[in-house]
Amino acid sequence: MFGADKKIIQRVSPALQRVLIIDPQPASARLLTETLRNFFPCQVWIASTREKAVELLQAAMPQLVFVELSGPGIDGIELTRQLRRSELPCRKVPVIVTTASATAQSILAARDAGAHEFLRKPFTSKDLLRRLEAVALKPRAWVEAVAYVGPDRRRFNSAEYAGRRKRKTDLSETPEAAKVAQAFKILNAAAMAMTGDPHQALRSMRAQAEDLHQAAVALKDLRLARAANELRTYLAGVKTISAENIQALSAVVGELLKLAPPEATPRAAMQAA
Repeated sequence: MFGADKKIIQRVSPALQRVLIIDPQPASARLLTETLRNFFPCQVWIASTREKAVELLQAAMPQLVFVELSGPGIDGIELTRQLRRSELPCRKVPVIVTTASATAQSILAARDAGAHEFLRKPFTSKDLLRRLEAVALKPRAWVEAVAYVGPDRRRFNSAEYAGRRKRKTDLSETPEAAKVAQAFKILNAAAMAMTGDPHQALRSMRAQAEDLHQAAVALKDLRLARAANELRTYLAGVKTISAENIQALSAVVGELLKLAPPEATPRAAMQAA
C-alpha cells in the first residue's frame, strides 16, 4: 500500500470505527467487511432486512452506513430517506449506497434521498478508500429543508471527481451571504409547508433560524441577528405545529422573512424545498 494511502487511512480511521452494512446478500456484506478491515480495525454490524437495519441504527450508533440499493427486504433509497427524516441521533451519519446495477436514475435517486456517496460493484480498494476519504475528511453542509433532508447535493459523489473545482463556492467556503439567501429560501418553503408536513416544517424552521443567526453574527448584521434570535427563542417553546398555534407561528416567521434578500423569492423558496 502506498504511503499516501496509509496517511489517509490513519486520518479516516477515528471517524469510521462503527460501520453498519445493510445488504440482503451475505457474501457481498462479508466481502465489504473484509475489505474495510484490511484498511483499519472497525466494528461492523450487518443487517439483511429493513427491520434489522432499523434496530441496529438505534442500537449501534454507526459512524458510517453502507446500504444496498435494492434486494429482498431492502429498499436502500427509501431507508436512507426515512433515516434522514427520523429522530435517531445518527440521522446525519454518512450513507454510501452500493449496487451492481447502477443507472443514472438510481444515482439521482440516491442523491435525492440524502446519500453522501454512490459505490458501484464490483469496486476496487482504491474506489472504496476514495469514498471513505470523502465522507470522513470532506464534510458537507447539512440541508434541513422540507422536500429534501441531507448533505448538500452539489457535492454528491465527490469522490468520483478529481478535477479542478469551477464554482466560486468550490474554491472556498460558501460565503455567509449565500448561506443567508439559501436559509431564507428554505424558511419560506417551510412556512408554506406548515399544514402539509408540520413535523418537518418545524424542524426545518428551527434549523434555518439557527443558520440565519450564525450567519448574521458573522456578517455583523445586528438587525438580522436579532430577528433570527427571536424566531429561535419562539420556536424553542413550540413542540408541534397545530391549528391553535399556526397563525401566531406564521406571524413570527413572517417578520423574519421581511428581511429576506431579493433572490430569496417565494418561487426560489419552492425550488429549495
